[in-house]
Amino acid sequence: MGVLNLIDLAGSERLSRSMSTGDRLKETQAINKSLSALGDVIYALARKDPHVPYRNSKLTFLLQPSLSGSAKTLVLLNIAPSVASVQETLCSVRFGEKVMGCELNITNTRSRLTN
Repeated sequence: MGVLNLIDLAGSERLSRSMSTGDRLKETQAINKSLSALGDVIYALARKDPHVPYRNSKLTFLLQPSLSGSAKTLVLLNIAPSVASVQETLCSVRFGEKVMGCELNITNTRSRLTN
């Protein structure tokens, strides 16, 4: 059985630039917190840390099966071509580089399947 997770983290812009207030501000803060937790998980996986902080957010907790074992994960980044968005674009590209440096541990799965 396969599982497909689609997560939209749109709205993860800088609060100082978005001028968000009220519910939109809370939503932006929650998205940024989830994105930060996802970055921590990706970074821990890339370093092959013995502890991966999946439980730091609901997003990473729910994505744990998709970020471990033999899962295939694809991250799409949407960047803006405008000069005014250079800082956000750089942050997105750095996050993408962090994701690209992550190798999921598939050797354990392969050995289980062949035994």
